[in-house]
Amino acid sequence: MLSQQSNKNSHDTPSTRSEPEGGHTPSYRRGPGGGHTPSSRRGPGGGLYRRFFKRFLDFCISLIALICLSPILLVVTVWLHFANKGAGAFFLQERPGKDAKIFKIIKFKTMTDERDAEGNLLPDAKRLTKAGRFVRSTSIDELPQLINVLKGDMALIGPRPLRTHYLPLYSKEQMRRHEVRPGISGWAQCHGRNAISWTEKFKLDVWYVDHVSLKTDLNILFTTIKKVIKREGVSLEGQATTVPFNGHN
Repeated sequence: MLSQQSNKNSHDTPSTRSEPEGGHTPSYRRGPGGGHTPSSRRGPGGGLYRRFFKRFLDFCISLIALICLSPILLVVTVWLHFANKGAGAFFLQERPGKDAKIFKIIKFKTMTDERDAEGNLLPDAKRLTKAGRFVRSTSIDELPQLINVLKGDMALIGPRPLRTHYLPLYSKEQMRRHEVRPGISGWAQCHGRNAISWTEKFKLDVWYVDHVSLKTDLNILFTTIKKVIKREGVSLEGQATTVPFNGHN
């Protein structure tokens, strides 16, 4: 039931190309009012947690989650198979991981493969099913990525893995988001998800690279759960999927 579809450009959802004097864009820290203020760039954060314990916890938690969620995953798989009109319940897509190494991400398929008279895929908004919309809004479509976490392609927390054709569009500073494993959720997803610009999203991603810690990851985890329950920031208003990154937005 494996298939491919056009993705919701997330993540799975944020650029001005100029950089300030000094060779890099300032990273961002959490301000006293809850916003983000520029700070001098630190080296990659995390210490022992980043080098060892983070991967250990990712493996253990994802394994337990897959076992506990397996009944739900089975039901959703069957549901989407029929809702997608035989187009399958999963799709695999190449994404850049740590150090921009390419891997295949696993996601639930939320669109049909319906085409027009000329054989071209219909717009995303017309192919997105009611079941698919629900699966996206509740972030259930991300659950198969627990398999990617088990394999070591991803982490539970980290910058979202985006499309491979974005790689040539990144500035040197934006490319730093690949210094860590991509995650199922991340700092940017806690501060707007798909409802903020790519520019801001990339700044938040780099901030995370410089501030990896258990405390930060727990903060992201609990904030993500809260936002998923409220279904915040799934997509920009009036759009079924996120506007693609073009190197300037």
